[in-house]
Amino acid sequence: MIREDATIDAGELYDVAAVLGMSDQQVRLCIKRLVADGRFTHEGRGRKAVLRATEDTLGTIEPDLEDLRFAYAQDRGEVPWDGVWHLVAFAVPETNRQARDAMREAIVYHGGAPIQGGLYVSPHAWEDRIRSLARKLDIDGQLTTLSTGELSVGGITGGPELTARLWPLDRLAAGYERLLAAAERTLPALRTADPTRQLSLAITLASEFDRAVVSDPLLPPELLPRPWIGVTARAAVAECWAELNAAPLPPIRLFRWYAEAIAEITAPTGARK
Repeated sequence: MIREDATIDAGELYDVAAVLGMSDQQVRLCIKRLVADGRFTHEGRGRKAVLRATEDTLGTIEPDLEDLRFAYAQDRGEVPWDGVWHLVAFAVPETNRQARDAMREAIVYHGGAPIQGGLYVSPHAWEDRIRSLARKLDIDGQLTTLSTGELSVGGITGGPELTARLWPLDRLAAGYERLLAAAERTLPALRTADPTRQLSLAITLASEFDRAVVSDPLLPPELLPRPWIGVTARAAVAECWAELNAAPLPPIRLFRWYAEAIAEITAPTGARK
């Protein structure tokens, strides 16, 4: 709910929270914690107050629009897989456990799947990103990268069977099923909702979308079961955001970010850059 000027209108916040089932007391406690944690400053009292996001907060809230665009490009069949697997391995001693754990978490965050101790794989060319991370952690001398057109894990050599062994496809599919259900509920509700209700629906949908997508390695369609629920769910979300784009909603950063991305996604093929 952060606006373009980095503020949140407290009255609007309380109204939306009420629609989402939160009491005023819950909102007050949340605001108090956010201010105490240095995430926001607070001016005024009650519903007339204004919250202002700090620089640290603004630097951490923007969604990864590059991944968003990539996901929809894959859904449209515009990013065929080249059949190359990209592997990274690292061996960091126990004395540098913090760097080791940070590297492992980042690799998994970027979609890598563990094969065995210290060895991870992705179907995407992620070497530059991983090397940059290793340099930041000062472990680039302990990093190995390689690429191959042949990968066998436990005798499984390719296709959805291999990806199902390496990545939690059932869990990813369940997340997209929840997202699809949320989008299907949201679209008709948006068309008749008042502005406060529209805002609450948009925030709920964005939360569900983030929950489903943040752990998705965005595997190539060639490596996923057909049909893949992620494609259907993302298309349903795009419909909802297109509907929201036509509504007179407040100047909230989240809406601009998604509006820009969805405008590209829903544009005719010849109009895309």
